[in-house]
Amino acid sequence: MDRIYYEAMKITLSQINPIIGDISGTINLIRSGFDQAATDNSSLVVFPELVLTGYPPRDLLNRPSFVTQVMDGVDEIVTFSKEYPLVTGIVGSPYLENDRLYNAAIVVRDGGIQSVAKKILLPHYDVFDEARYFVPGESVTTIEMDGKTWGIQICEDAWGNRGSDYSRDPVAEFSQITLDGLINLSASPYDATKPGFRKKVFTDLAKRLAYPVVMVNQVGANDELIFDGRSLVLDAAGEVVHQSEAFEASVETIDIRSSADSDRPGIEQINRIQDIANALSLGIRDYVTKSGFQKVVLGLSGGIDSAVTAALAVQALGPDNVSGVAMPSKYSSEGSVTDAKALADQLGISYQEVTITGLMAEYDPVFAQLFPGMAPDVTEENVQARIRGTILMAISNKRGSLLLTTGNKSELSVGYCTLYGDMCGALSVLGDVYKGDVYELANWINRNEALIPQSSIDKPPSAELRPDQKDEDSLPDYDVLDGILKHYLEDHLGSDEIVAKGYESSVVEWVVRTIQVTEYKRRQSPPILKISPKAFGMGRRLMIAARG
Repeated sequence: MDRIYYEAMKITLSQINPIIGDISGTINLIRSGFDQAATDNSSLVVFPELVLTGYPPRDLLNRPSFVTQVMDGVDEIVTFSKEYPLVTGIVGSPYLENDRLYNAAIVVRDGGIQSVAKKILLPHYDVFDEARYFVPGESVTTIEMDGKTWGIQICEDAWGNRGSDYSRDPVAEFSQITLDGLINLSASPYDATKPGFRKKVFTDLAKRLAYPVVMVNQVGANDELIFDGRSLVLDAAGEVVHQSEAFEASVETIDIRSSADSDRPGIEQINRIQDIANALSLGIRDYVTKSGFQKVVLGLSGGIDSAVTAALAVQALGPDNVSGVAMPSKYSSEGSVTDAKALADQLGISYQEVTITGLMAEYDPVFAQLFPGMAPDVTEENVQARIRGTILMAISNKRGSLLLTTGNKSELSVGYCTLYGDMCGALSVLGDVYKGDVYELANWINRNEALIPQSSIDKPPSAELRPDQKDEDSLPDYDVLDGILKHYLEDHLGSDEIVAKGYESSVVEWVVRTIQVTEYKRRQSPPILKISPKAFGMGRRLMIAARG
């Protein structure tokens, strides 16, 4: 295909980070986008999908009073657009029309609504449930601007032709129209596989339509979901002209044009582990600050999981806002305590040490009365974890610090964790990170200096709830476990199919059965930051009392 050139036109990409339901605060961000566009002599400012409410607003949309507030917010944006007569704005928002609620892109200019583009494909898989709230749009939408005709679409309408079960293909419908470019408003959540795949979707889209494509994506974290931004501008040949920063809010004006390759900006080369670290850091920061807090606390065991969690919290919030607490018992090794203290010193966070051996002993006469003649087992081990959980929750309550849990996805998958113990907390940072990736994160954190003690990385992982305990006493090797978990959770393979991949049948059966019977534990986990294609949480919906 010959390169199709497009004359210069300034467009402002307003990749902003809204708080769910904060209409007035988001309107201020939207106004700032208009301000920047006017300052830069930009013809157009584009905002992400459902930016006015933040994505996803979920059951807030079931409240008539909230929808009224949203529509009042739309009116406010339309009104202040009079102050920017030369700027067209495209704002993602719910839009109520004839008692039907749409996921819409509202085109405003000089005190009026020029057009309302309505999302046609309403995703209903994984974390998405838009058909619960919205009705689909009837047709694709175009607008005239500066003598050019632009198509307007919303997120999924660019993805739906990729082997889905949708009955319509909005891209094919646009291909029947003569256009000069396409604008897509997105709220595309992050996972570690998504950035490259998303770029391919929009590259293929530009090539298929043979005209420039602009995609503005939400950035920020809303509970479990993380949005990485990375808004894109592609020319008619499908080459990336511009890519916005990852995990950072930005408002930037660019010229939409095809240009010589030498004029193109450098496109981000993604390091997967660095990307995951930045995503988790953003997830921590936004969850804490959007919830109205500043500080976090976590238990420090001297192991790798709590060390990585602490380092990510420091990246997110700064060392002054992170507190670590070591709670050794009679089973804790001396190295665990010294490693916890060394980590706190290296990170510059506050550190306290509370010995729980005496508290554990208080339970002995009680259990002797309750369980006469019965040998100690996991019951007593769990008490240790629950003592620690109680202490951490007390600190959280007293100091107003959110408690971070430190368990990883490999452990959470098979229930190698304690309800009301190490599962206590407000946010699970590593609950979607396999153990193997925890080690890779530790090495990335230590890339410039040894923030995490090397002994925490090298030592065999252990819960240290009984003498000489090692994770391998109860679990398969993590390399094996992680491989089985990925096949089962992300590839949706059954036991026989996983065994056919070369795994031992008895191990696969144990892993799959254990995942199933510990579903009740995960249901009581705090929100888990999602960084994989299939995380525990709202995108994985299974019954607890079930088989299969």
